[in-house]
Amino acid sequence: MKIYLTDRCISTTIRRVSPKDQDARNGPQLYNRIAVLRAERGLSRQELADAVGVNYQTVGYLERGDYNPSLELAFRISEFFKLPVEVIFSREPFRPLSEEVYGRRDDALKKER
Repeated sequence: MKIYLTDRCISTTIRRVSPKDQDARNGPQLYNRIAVLRAERGLSRQELADAVGVNYQTVGYLERGDYNPSLELAFRISEFFKLPVEVIFSREPFRPLSEEVYGRRDDALKKER
């Protein structure tokens, strides 16, 4: 990400990076649940972007994994959703929520029988 300062505004350029092209500067691929959390709360990308102070396109880049958030942005997103950072972001792919929920239910039913 490059930040350009001018006398009137600050503009940000985000370089799109595929997971294959991750380098030391961008770090490893981070996985996130931003899209799921937005959908659960009925939020648009624009609404989330406004709440955390970024462009709506940045939210799309984050959701697709094209861009890793800065630590500050990760904390802002975490605070907005009132969830710990590690619930939203992970270095490993998340298991599908249905698998986690139903897997636990199946385990509980087996124990009862």
